[in-house]
Amino acid sequence: MSKGRNTSTEESASTTPRDRNVTFERGTNFLVPYERANINRCRCPQCPVQADSQCAQNKIKSSKQVMENLSEGQVPNPDDFPGVYCSIGEARCQDLDPDRQCICGSCEVWKEFDLKDANPNNHFCHNGRAT
Repeated sequence: MSKGRNTSTEESASTTPRDRNVTFERGTNFLVPYERANINRCRCPQCPVQADSQCAQNKIKSSKQVMENLSEGQVPNPDDFPGVYCSIGEARCQDLDPDRQCICGSCEVWKEFDLKDANPNNHFCHNGRAT
């Protein structure tokens, strides 16, 4: 089982969510915070792109148990969590199907951070994180 990460010490420079008066310009190195609130709202584990991926399905199953065992303020290792790709970058699984319909537009994280104008704005799992 993977150890979690303590975001209070390891990610002190992460950007505050937009609902806290944060501004940024498109094209800058903006990063969606990899934090528990975003992990809990993430829709990636339900995405059809990952539906037939044995790798993603195994990570989904194991990450549920890991999340239950983490202390408050800790998050799973990004390599072990099948989601929040808008924050952590491309998926580690190689058996995803990017030809399937993306559901990024239905994600609360995608909406909160106004990722419709980000590059990429869909298929973060395949194309990389939001910038």
